[in-house]
Amino acid sequence: MTAITREDALHLAQLSALELSEDEIEKLRIDIGNILGYVQQLGQLDTSGVEPTYQVTGLENVWREDEIIDYGISREQLLARAPQSTENQIKVPKVL
Repeated sequence: MTAITREDALHLAQLSALELSEDEIEKLRIDIGNILGYVQQLGQLDTSGVEPTYQVTGLENVWREDEIIDYGISREQLLARAPQSTENQIKVPKVL
């Protein structure tokens, strides 16, 4: 099992914006240690003859050619219809 300190668990909880009790901190420390230990075990497996699995459903990307479609209206006409524009771009309110 990989050793995870109490400080490591507290740091991860802080990064995740979690408030944990003392029991939860200890459980998190043990769980993360177990997970990292398992990942280390997986890293020791010989996968040299195993082909990587990229897609399990058989689906494929559908590609199309990029084409410019002329709708009979210019950039300037479109910008003139916008409530506000700046430097050939439509100005919109900030979204946070």
